[in-house]
Amino acid sequence: MPRVKRGTVRRAKRQKLLARAKGFYQTKSKLYRAAKEAVDTSLNYAFVGRRRKKRDFRRLWITRIGAAARLHGLSYSHLINGLKLAGIGLDRKALADLAVREPDAFAHLAEQAREARAAATS
Repeated sequence: MPRVKRGTVRRAKRQKLLARAKGFYQTKSKLYRAAKEAVDTSLNYAFVGRRRKKRDFRRLWITRIGAAARLHGLSYSHLINGLKLAGIGLDRKALADLAVREPDAFAHLAEQAREARAAATS
């Protein structure tokens, strides 16, 4: 086997990793091994964070919808159940947006949900 020295390839690889670690605290942005560990950890956190973001937004939307539903005398679960019975297929993101930006439209939806629940129980 011929000998491979990897001079420019190794330097480029290290420079690329150190560039990713730019702005990290103390030696984590300067020394290769510390930077590599810090970058690996940060990439793990970024991966987890992308999944976590979806959960966090859904929780926020549910909180907003629940608060708006309470203003109209409904619980969150009763509102969602009523909307399903009424055949209204809005997702939580759209409902939360309506609750914040268009309170009159949300009030109309809450009334439809209440009527659909009343019709289903009687």
